[in-house]
Amino acid sequence: MGNKISDGFSKIRTKANRKRTSETPSTNVIHSSGISSPSRELPPIPTPTSTKVIVRALYDFAGVSDDDLSFKKGDKLEIEQSNITDQEDWWLARHTRTNATGYIPSNYVVKADESPQSQDWWYNFDRHEAERRLLLPGHKTGTFLIRPAGDNLSYVLSVLDLGTTKGCDPTIKHYRIKTMDNGDFYISTNRQFKDLAALITFYQSKNSTGLCCPLHIPCPRMKPIPIFDELEVKRDAVLLTTKLGAGCFGEVWKGKLHKVLDVAVKQLKKDSMSSEAFLDEARIMHKLYHDRIVRLLGVVLNAEPFLIITELMIHGALLDFLHSESGKKLKFSHLISMNSQIAEGMAFLEVKGYIHRDLRAANILVGEQYCVKIADLGLARSLKEDVYNAHQDAKFPIKWTAPEAAHERKFTTKSDVWSFGVLMYEIITFGKVPYPGMNGSEVLRMIERGERMAMPAHNPIPIPVQYYELMKKCWHQNPDDRPTFESLHDLFDNYTISTEEQYL
Repeated sequence: MGNKISDGFSKIRTKANRKRTSETPSTNVIHSSGISSPSRELPPIPTPTSTKVIVRALYDFAGVSDDDLSFKKGDKLEIEQSNITDQEDWWLARHTRTNATGYIPSNYVVKADESPQSQDWWYNFDRHEAERRLLLPGHKTGTFLIRPAGDNLSYVLSVLDLGTTKGCDPTIKHYRIKTMDNGDFYISTNRQFKDLAALITFYQSKNSTGLCCPLHIPCPRMKPIPIFDELEVKRDAVLLTTKLGAGCFGEVWKGKLHKVLDVAVKQLKKDSMSSEAFLDEARIMHKLYHDRIVRLLGVVLNAEPFLIITELMIHGALLDFLHSESGKKLKFSHLISMNSQIAEGMAFLEVKGYIHRDLRAANILVGEQYCVKIADLGLARSLKEDVYNAHQDAKFPIKWTAPEAAHERKFTTKSDVWSFGVLMYEIITFGKVPYPGMNGSEVLRMIERGERMAMPAHNPIPIPVQYYELMKKCWHQNPDDRPTFESLHDLFDNYTISTEEQYL
């Protein structure tokens, strides 16, 4: 079963399709002699043995409908083995303490056993993501996690080391955990452990030696969003609490969905668009389900004003966040991570055959642990062919728009790559306006002359030449010569990592 938190491609399903009852499987019974006799009754069909699986809650969950089962972190729940599939987002469960039954989100639980994958310190992701999570502000020295090694044949202990010298940069130390022939685990051959839990307990001791520092607590997890059933929700299920902003489309509010879940609500101005156009954005977001894309939770469309309900990204737009005091404290590694996350989300759109057409810092949202996600897919379009031709009256942000899109209204994934290069500029300059001092017409003429935006001068942090060269590759005049998002994600994912084989 394992932990489904980092599952970025699970599908939205409805409770109507859930398996609500355990079906008795057909059983073929063969007489022991192999011969059937009309004068002798066949033995009764054996009743299949029910296999129960106990799972442990990773987070609190407050049910939002009558058939949901609420629980607290650490609670034990019982599930029929036959009901556990990767295709179902909700499982029918029984609470082992209260005996209450109901449906639970499958990404909120793990199997309650002694396997590494069921422990709080286990994370199923790579070295880059381990470093991103551990380097987030607020973690204490010794915060750790265990993950698979790059070869998938061993484990790695990753530890945050803040150092003892004031002002020194935090680092992540990686220790390979090897296995003896008898199954024992070790980091140093002079001490072995029967399991990973015993290894962790030993290295949490202040008297332990061999690591950069004693282990503290497992790296905190981000609570996932439960996958809700119906795309359309009732208006009275949404409570607007705090206005977050406004634009030409309408207003954005912080709110509550079903009285329990904090959400963001986009409220459109009356007569600003038809219900069909409104549904276009909702349908696109509904299809494009990925960890790096803001998740759609529901829509209200029975009457105006129409509402789009999405997960709440607590730090708001990336552009505003980069201007904030917290944003100004971001280190180069955080900025590289943001580039990587955005490229990952765009690579998903690339594979799915969608273009964004408005990729910029204002349309990227920042959540917990500096997780960034792509938002505002209102201009996104499916590419039935390689090129999408926009209508003549369509308006686009010129400073972020590729020349073939600005002049010929031709949009492709490669025109999104051009915009990504400008977004790289916004990120590394902490939200400065691109092409400073120039208007849209001047920018277009400059690009027609073959000139490109210069490397920012007097930047708050030094900009490596490689970073600027990558920006320029995104701005190649020939779209085919621009990198793919897959290659951009790979470059940023490995920007500060040479090889996975380097361990202490």
